[in-house]
Amino acid sequence: MITVCFHGAESTGKSVLADRLARDLGAVWVPEYGRTYCEERGTDLDMADLLAIAEGQAMAVQAAMASKPHLLILDTDQLMTAAWAEMLFGEVPAALMAYPKADLYLLFAADVPWIDDGTRFFGKAPLRSRFAALAEAMLVRAQVPFRRITGSWAQREDQARSVIAALMEQSGA
Repeated sequence: MITVCFHGAESTGKSVLADRLARDLGAVWVPEYGRTYCEERGTDLDMADLLAIAEGQAMAVQAAMASKPHLLILDTDQLMTAAWAEMLFGEVPAALMAYPKADLYLLFAADVPWIDDGTRFFGKAPLRSRFAALAEAMLVRAQVPFRRITGSWAQREDQARSVIAALMEQSGA
């Protein structure tokens, strides 16, 4: 089983593309638990909320892995929650860095228009740029492999498809 995690700042196309590619590639998609959590409880978060979100995401991944899919696409994981912790509270609990890592991360650049959907925080340019930088910093800190995804919506999709196809071919899946 290969796991690919979509990672990056808000409103960069991760969720829409993760869902689409999972359907097209016959993969299993694990949506972002944090979105559900915030829709149910609101967006006034503290560190305990972020730790609960991380655990909820882990449980969703474990449930998805039970079917032993050839490809598991994660809309996010705890490294993104770590970026949220750093952005909101200036610290990253060790627990967030200790969760299992994906085989490959696709880092989505914040180079497309930001869309407010009611659960997003960082739409203004300086904040969005800082959050995008923190998201990348978490990948570097965790020493995980990643590829950048940039450009228009169509370019993002083409890049993600190409990267995933190469990974599948390389693994013999």
